[in-house]
Amino acid sequence: MGAAGDMLGAALLELLPDPEAFEARANALGLPGVTFRAVKSEKRGVSGTHMEVLVHGEEEGAGHDAHHGKHHEEGHEDQDAHHGGHHHHHRSLGDIESIIEALSVSDFVKENAVCVYKLIAEAESSVHGKSVEEVHFHEVGMLDAVADIVLFCMLIEELGVSRIMASPIHTGYGQISCAHGILPVPAPATAYLLKGIPVYAGSIEGELCTPTGAAILKHFAGEYGPMPLMTVEKIGYGMGMKDFEAVNCVRVLLGESSVGSGADILELSCNIDDMTAEEISFAADTLFQAGALDVFEEPIIMKKSRPGTKLTCLCRCEEEERMAALMIRETETLGVRVHTCRRYSMEREIRTADTAYGPVRVKCSEGFGISRKKPEYEDVARIAREKGLTLREVREKTDAQDLS
Repeated sequence: MGAAGDMLGAALLELLPDPEAFEARANALGLPGVTFRAVKSEKRGVSGTHMEVLVHGEEEGAGHDAHHGKHHEEGHEDQDAHHGGHHHHHRSLGDIESIIEALSVSDFVKENAVCVYKLIAEAESSVHGKSVEEVHFHEVGMLDAVADIVLFCMLIEELGVSRIMASPIHTGYGQISCAHGILPVPAPATAYLLKGIPVYAGSIEGELCTPTGAAILKHFAGEYGPMPLMTVEKIGYGMGMKDFEAVNCVRVLLGESSVGSGADILELSCNIDDMTAEEISFAADTLFQAGALDVFEEPIIMKKSRPGTKLTCLCRCEEEERMAALMIRETETLGVRVHTCRRYSMEREIRTADTAYGPVRVKCSEGFGISRKKPEYEDVARIAREKGLTLREVREKTDAQDLS
C-alpha cells in the first residue's frame, strides 16, 4: 500500500522490545512544536500502530482527502500554505539542516536525515524549475516531514540492520488536489523521487506513496523485489489514516538471511570495435554509477580478424531493461546479449577503522565460514601520497592493525 514516512516509522517501532521508551526518547529530541504519539490502530482486521506526528498540537494534513492524510507536495517558495486557517512561515533547506543539526541525536541520524531531506529538496527543485537554494518549504509540512525522517533514521540505528530491501512500490492512480491545483498521482515530486525504482499503479485510486515515503526508501533501500530467503523474527505494521478495500498498512519483516546465499543476476554484454579506449572507459564508469554490480572489459578478435572489446555488465534482474538501454546509449553497439547467472557472494560492508595514519575505510566480507578485511585502496593511496611512502608500506602497516 505504498509508503509514507509516518507509516514506515510506525512499522519499525513495532519491532522494538520497548516502543514506549523509544517514543519518550523521540519526544525529547527538541524538534520545535513537534510531538510523537504512537496509537494502536486496526484496519481490515489487522492490528498495528499509527504514528501521530503533531505539529503545534495538530496532525498535519488531517482531514485532507489523501491516502495518508499528508500534504502531497512539501513546498514551493511562491505559494502560501494554510493549515487550519492559519498562515505558516517558510523554511529553506539551510534552515532545515540547522534544525536537524541541533537535535539530540547521533551523527548517523543527522547525516542520513539531511541526505533524505536533500532528496526531497532536489525533487521540488526539479518540479518547480528552481534551484535547491530557491525552494522554500511550508513550515508545518516541513516539520512533519523532518519528524518522520528523523524518527525513521533513529529506528534504523536502533535496530542495527545490515541490509534493507523493499518490494516494488505501489503508487495508486488518479488525481489529487493540493495548494497548487489538481495534480496527477504519483504527485510530481514523488514521481521524480521514484525514478530508477520499480513501481506500479495498482487498482486503488488515490495517493499511496508520499514524497517523504519515496525519499526514505530511495535513500535506505538497497534492493527492490520479492522477499529474499530469510528467517523472520519480528513483524511490524504501520497503519495509514484512510480505509480502502485492502488493508491500509506498510508491513516490515525483520530477520536473518543466510550469509553468503546464492541469487540470480544478469550478465549483459556487447562487442565493440569502433570506440576508443577512453570512450569505453567512460561507458563502464557510467554503468557503475547507475548501480551495476560489476563492469569489466575483455580483448577479443571480431569478424575479419579485427581486434575489439567485449564489455560486460553484471546487474540485478529487475535492472535488465534500464542497464541494457544504458549500454546501447553509451556505446556504439547495435545489440546487447543477456544471460542469467547464479551468483554466490559474501555479505559485504564498509567500516571505518582508526589507524596510525588516521581513519581508513575497510572492506569487510563474511560468508561460507570465511571472514576477510581489506583497507580501501583509495584511502591507502591517499595516505601514501601524503606521507611519501610506498603503497606496500602503508598497506602492511594498516593490515598489521586491528581493522575492526
